[in-house]
Amino acid sequence: MEWIELRNLFKTYHMGDIDVPVLRGISLTVARGELVALMGASGSGKSTLMNILGCLDRPSSGEYWLEGREISRLSSDQRALIRNRQIGFVFQNFNLLPRTSALDNVAMPLTYTDKSLSERKARQRAEEMLARVGLQDRMDHEPSQLSGGQQQRVAIARALINRPGLLFADEPTGNLDSKTSEDVLKMFQKLNTEDGITIILVTHDPTVAQHARRLIRIHDGVIVDGPAEPAPDSGGRP
Repeated sequence: MEWIELRNLFKTYHMGDIDVPVLRGISLTVARGELVALMGASGSGKSTLMNILGCLDRPSSGEYWLEGREISRLSSDQRALIRNRQIGFVFQNFNLLPRTSALDNVAMPLTYTDKSLSERKARQRAEEMLARVGLQDRMDHEPSQLSGGQQQRVAIARALINRPGLLFADEPTGNLDSKTSEDVLKMFQKLNTEDGITIILVTHDPTVAQHARRLIRIHDGVIVDGPAEPAPDSGGRP
C-alpha cells in the first residue's frame, strides 16, 4: 500500500522581490514499511522535501498524501498534531537537553502528546525504548557522560517514544566515526525489519544510502534516475 504519495510538488521561497524555486515538480510514492534513502548534495532540495514530508513545512503547490489524507492544505496546528503522533525525527546533532538524564530526554515528548499517561507509565515506556536501543544501563546518564553513538541512540529512543509509523533520520551519522555510524545504521535496519517502521534516511553520503533498500536521488529540486551530483566530500562516488 502506498503510504506516502507526492503529486507534482513545488516549493518556492520568496526573498523580497526574488523567487527561489527549491522543489520543481516532485512526484513519488513510499509504501508502508519501506527503508528509503533520500540522497542529494547540499542545496539539492532534500532537506526542504524532508520538512514537507515531516509536516514541518507545506508546499507552494501540489499534493502530499499521507495514509490516505491530503496533508498540504491542513492548518499548522493540524499538521503539528500529525507530526507529534505519527512521525519521529533523528538529527545529526542529537538535539538532547544537556543537563537532563537519558531517561528524561526520551520521555520528554510524552508531556506534549500524551498528557493522560501517568508519570510512572511514561517512565516505563522510556525505559523500554532505551532498552530497545541497548542503553538500559545508561538511563541516568546526561549527554555529556555519553559517547556520540550513545547520544544518537538516546535520540533514536526519543524519536520512537510515541510509536510513530514514520521515522526521518537527517544525516544521522554526520557526527559519528565510521564504526559507530555502521552500528547506528544497522539499528535503523533492525527497527525497519522488526518493527515495520517506515524509515527515510536523508543523506549526501553514498555509504549511508547503501544501507537502505531503495534509493531516491534528488538534484536541483527534481528526482533523477541516474547518479545525483556527489557532494564535495563524497569522493565522487555514485
